[in-house]
This record gives sequence, C-alpha cells and structure tokens, in this order.
Amino acid sequence: MHHFVLRLLTTVVCSLALPAYAASTPIDSIYTPLEGSSCKPIEENAEEGWAKGRCDGIAGYKLDWMEGDLRQSLNVIAPDAKEFPLELWSTVSSGFSALGDKAEWRVQKAGKKTTPIALIVRFNVSENPDQPEKTTSYLTVSKITANEICVTDVVKPSADANQQARDLADAATDKPCMKNSEEQPTSGK
Repeated sequence: MHHFVLRLLTTVVCSLALPAYAASTPIDSIYTPLEGSSCKPIEENAEEGWAKGRCDGIAGYKLDWMEGDLRQSLNVIAPDAKEFPLELWSTVSSGFSALGDKAEWRVQKAGKKTTPIALIVRFNVSENPDQPEKTTSYLTVSKITANEICVTDVVKPSADANQQARDLADAATDKPCMKNSEEQPTSGK
C-alpha cells in the first residue's frame, strides 16, 4: 500500500510539472547594430544640431535613433509601423548621452517564428557637467508587447549588470512603464 501511494504521488507530481515545463518557451538573445551599414540617416539638420536615423531590428521591428543637443534616444517601430518613443533622455537621464553600439533583443522562438519580448540597450550618460568625459553606462530594459513598448527598468553599472538586465527583461511584460528619471526603478548594486 505504501509503495502504491508513493508511486501515485510521484505520478501526480510529475504529470503536474510536465505541462508547465512544456509550455515554457526558452528566451534567447539576438543582437542588432545601432550604427554602421544597417543604419541609415532619415533626417538631419546640422544648423539646429539634430539628426535621426533608422536601424534594422528583428521580426519586422526597426529602431529609430535620435540625437539633439548632445543627447540621444531611441524609438521602437513595430511591424505595423506604430512608433513607440522610449524617451531615454527623460526616463533615464537628461544628461549628455550616447547609445551603445548594439541592441539586445530578448526573444522567444516557436518553430520558425521569433517573437521579441524585450529590448536591452546601453545608454552612456555624462552626469557631471564639470567632468563631461566621465560617463555612467546604464543598461535600459524595455518591454515589448502587442500594445506597449516602453522602458521598465534601468540597471546601474555592476559586475553582473548584463545578467541583471536579461533577468529584468525576461520578466518585463507585466511591469509598468517608467515615466521620468525621478520615478526610476533602478536596479543594481
């Protein structure tokens, strides 16, 4: 009798665990450049000091970078051409800034279909006007859902910042959007 109950309990526990395991789709990274030949200028006004360019993304997404007043930001363009401004200059920092050289897309793959669920982009900010050459290198995490693409987290520099950003990105779907740098739910040590 004891062996039967143990075997039954083991069968029930294993059968409950299997559907959850089978249903979870692994999350992986795909990288795309934010500069170079896969990025094309769209608009530029040298007199007023601003420019805009478009970079290829993945799965029909594009990334538009903007620069004005020595500050940069990024817009995500969905496959349906809807534009989602990340407004890094207000959600992360208003200091002089520059984007990193690549975007990390966190994706789920099902067969041949790749679905982006989050975006990680490095954002280098000069926060001390007296020492503009010194920058802080943040990792910005943005969720990608059918209705919303926005910054959810900012990771401060640390030894494990890349892994922190990936963990936050993988859980970003249900997080609220950051509105400005004063509300910043910054992570890191």
